[in-house]
Amino acid sequence: MLQRERVAENVYSFQSDLYAQVNAGAVVGPNWAVVIDTLALPEETLEIRQFIEQELQVPVRYVINTHFHADHTWGNYLFPNATILASNLCRELLDTRGRSSLDAAKKQTTTFRQTRIILPHLTFAEGTMSLRVGKKTLSMIFLPGHSPDNLGVVVEEDRVLFAGDVFMPIPYIVDGNADDMIFSLKQIGKMGLENVVQGHGDIVLRGEVEGSIKENLAYLSAIRRAVRKAGRRKYPWDLLEEVGVEDCGKSRVLIGGLAEDLHSRNLRALYEQLYEEPPASSEDDED
Repeated sequence: MLQRERVAENVYSFQSDLYAQVNAGAVVGPNWAVVIDTLALPEETLEIRQFIEQELQVPVRYVINTHFHADHTWGNYLFPNATILASNLCRELLDTRGRSSLDAAKKQTTTFRQTRIILPHLTFAEGTMSLRVGKKTLSMIFLPGHSPDNLGVVVEEDRVLFAGDVFMPIPYIVDGNADDMIFSLKQIGKMGLENVVQGHGDIVLRGEVEGSIKENLAYLSAIRRAVRKAGRRKYPWDLLEEVGVEDCGKSRVLIGGLAEDLHSRNLRALYEQLYEEPPASSEDDED
């Protein structure tokens, strides 16, 4: 059963029970609604549509994609009458990497048999894009770091940010850049927000925003120190394998127990970003 939460008046978040606690959102006006991201699995995205169209009795006119990843975009096709909004880069990445990922997924499972890539119809490359929904103003702003195309969506009147994946219980930079994420997190800290709806995980409340940002910045500093230390070794991956997520200030149980795996991928990705090659392992030489 999809988890639904009322974040503010006519503002909702939806969290997947089936995949990595991924979140989507909706802002509802008197005549139509905006959906912010779709969910990974078709049946959960359909639950969002049914709640809006059947219970709230308004159509979905717009869908905003915060970034191109499958768990935020593959449900676009389930809103056939909506205009899809995103960044230019999101459209480009969804058209290339998104299509190849979906082709691979269809070979592995029948879950996505009916899924089609629907590219954003209206995009922008810089600055902000705004949208009025009833009495609410939605401002789309660039917040890269998790991925280069990541957008945040601010509900201005309520000071609610739908952050995409730049804000998660554990930062994840495999498709992004650590320096960009640090910049974006610091930018978020200056916004005076009431709530942050993370790309994954629970809503961050007003009194928790500053602490969560500091914790994420500390984690990024910790993995950078670990990678720099490993870079002085002949076999850097041997050392990085010993650096657990808890050593860097995060719990392994975050995001349904995925944190340790995400952390390991972060270490490898950051090493490759800094040294432009994968971290060598003694096992590689033995092989």
